Amino acid sequence: MNRQIKFVGTAVGIFVCYFYYGILQESITKGKYYLEDGVREPFTYTLSLVAVQCVVNYIYSLIILGAFTPLKASDGKVSNQLYGICSLTYLLAMVTSNMSLRWVSYPTQVIGKSCKPIPVMMLGVLIGGRSYALRKYMFVLLIVVGVALFMYNPSKAATSTTNAIGLGELMLLMSLSMDGLTGAVQERMRGEANAKPNSAHMMKMINLFSIAYTFIGLILTGELLTFVHFVERHPFVVYEMLTFSIASALGQFFIFVMVSEFGPLPCSIVTTTRKFFTVLASVIFFGNILTGTQWFGTIAVFAGLALDSVFGGK
Repeated sequence: MNRQIKFVGTAVGIFVCYFYYGILQESITKGKYYLEDGVREPFTYTLSLVAVQCVVNYIYSLIILGAFTPLKASDGKVSNQLYGICSLTYLLAMVTSNMSLRWVSYPTQVIGKSCKPIPVMMLGVLIGGRSYALRKYMFVLLIVVGVALFMYNPSKAATSTTNAIGLGELMLLMSLSMDGLTGAVQERMRGEANAKPNSAHMMKMINLFSIAYTFIGLILTGELLTFVHFVERHPFVVYEMLTFSIASALGQFFIFVMVSEFGPLPCSIVTTTRKFFTVLASVIFFGNILTGTQWFGTIAVFAGLALDSVFGGK
């Protein structure tokens, strides 16, 4: 009974943290920031948002290392070069995913990012030489069909012969590509270590490199100064960004507990289910209305993800 209570509590923790995370992400990126003259000012500080998230994740990893999973001599060792490469692809995936919200709705972003198994499989086959069972390809095909149905807009197709794929969709494609490269690099990291690396230490190093990259990016682009001025005009955004990052870090903690206590399969099912409810919440709270075809596509995507989680195997 205690194990059942722990499972329910952990699942609720994942749901609550990432539900709040999704609400805050849309609130920040699509928020209504008005100047004194009544003109609306858009939020364009994606790199700053990701930088705050990386800093909070780094602090979180130090807490996990100190309290739960201290580094041991038997843990696998990974070179700083691989950490640096992995951090770059991880960071680009986050930045482009957040940038996509300037042009697409949050449900579109969630559905698009749900295609993550596709580039991971493709790069695993082409680069890693991996093979997968036929049923896994069928489940991924169901995800592809669902995404195609979700993205297809008959009215837009009838009125436009150009720009069928907008900047938001291109950002999502780049983010998915970076997710696939991150997965390939992580496979290389596990192979190099000859033992299972400490997950909290990996998180610490990846976010440490990411902080360095984002700081360089903020300086070179001049975004650091403009973001400071934006915060001076809209100070409440700092609270939203911090709580957004903390919700993400706490969500990762609950995922870590779920995987370690109950295994990756229950965790995959829980995280897939919470994504569906995040889309539902976006429709309810932010008025992102979906057509019948898009709802059908959404169900197909999450059905494919659920089937892959349960029956996909290797």
